[in-house]
Amino acid sequence: MFTRVARPECIACGICQLQAPDIFDYDNEGIAYSKLDQNKGQRAIPNELMSQFKQAYQKCPTGAIKRRDVPFHLTK
Repeated sequence: MFTRVARPECIACGICQLQAPDIFDYDNEGIAYSKLDQNKGQRAIPNELMSQFKQAYQKCPTGAIKRRDVPFHLTK
C-alpha cells in the first residue's frame, strides 16, 4: 500500500503525526506530508508501520491522507 497527503485538504490538526510518527510529519507551514518519500506516494508503506498508518488514515478528519494499492504515479 502507498500513501501521500493531499496537502490542500490538510488542516494541520496533528492527528496523523500523533498516530503514525514514523510516516507523517509537518513542514514549516504546519501542513502534513508523508516522510516515506517526501509525499510522492511511490514508496510502499513498510509492513511494520501498517498499524500506525491505519490509525492515522481512519482518524484524519478531512480525508487528506490518501492510499492506493499501487504507486501514485501509476494512477490518475
